[in-house]
Amino acid sequence: MLGFDIGGTNLRAGVIENGSVLSIYREPIGDQFDEQGTINQVIKLISMAMSPGIISIGVGVPSVVDVKTGIVYDTVNIPSWKEVPLKDILEKQFGIPVLINNDANCFVLGEKYFGSGKNVSNLTGLILGTGVGAGLIMNNKLVPGHNCGAGEFGMVSYLEHDYEYYCGGGNFELLYGNSAVEISRLAGAGNPEALRIWNTYGKHLAELIKLVLYTADPQSIVLGGSLSQAYPFFKESMLQSLQTFAFRNTLKNLSIHVSELEYAGVLGAACLYNDSGI
Repeated sequence: MLGFDIGGTNLRAGVIENGSVLSIYREPIGDQFDEQGTINQVIKLISMAMSPGIISIGVGVPSVVDVKTGIVYDTVNIPSWKEVPLKDILEKQFGIPVLINNDANCFVLGEKYFGSGKNVSNLTGLILGTGVGAGLIMNNKLVPGHNCGAGEFGMVSYLEHDYEYYCGGGNFELLYGNSAVEISRLAGAGNPEALRIWNTYGKHLAELIKLVLYTADPQSIVLGGSLSQAYPFFKESMLQSLQTFAFRNTLKNLSIHVSELEYAGVLGAACLYNDSGI
């Protein structure tokens, strides 16, 4: 199987066999305002990864997707992709089934099949990157919603903006005067102000997790995305702030951890074919 992940800044194509990534091809997204140019990039990377034994292509996209038709709408990091019939384009190009889904859904599928969610029937994958995304597994089934928009917790209003504003990395410079990467570096060196920032971040994230618990009630939450790597800096304040959650038994039964899969999105995208029951 072949999995393709359209990330915040990079494209990745991976060949998957028996749960392992045999090969990975990647390159930065080019001109985001050139619709055909970025489509050509996707085709080029898939062509590089293709081999005779591949029977399906799965693609994870940071956008709302019509899962049946494979039309991608308003892709977050590619402004020119307003309405792209990606499934038809790729099936005509490669002649094998193509399945398209939201990137957060692919992330949680990767965790379900190959990561910490193997034995978890109700799992939420929370991506903390430039923005915030989430994928939901309920009763061992992916729940994308009617418009492939289930789990968009980051869009919910919070304080003066929304959860994505405070829990994604895209506004760190605006909020804290520096990038999340630099603040992590400073925190690792013991800088008090950087540690205070991550302490504040943990409190915001706890409020987001409460929203997830009240709506999806998972038994496990797995964190992915670049900001999850700062988990040691915000874990304590996050867990402390969660103690005000109304249902004590829910917290007792909940596990929260950081993904250990290097290519969870690629793995999950490759699994879309098997998960679809085709």
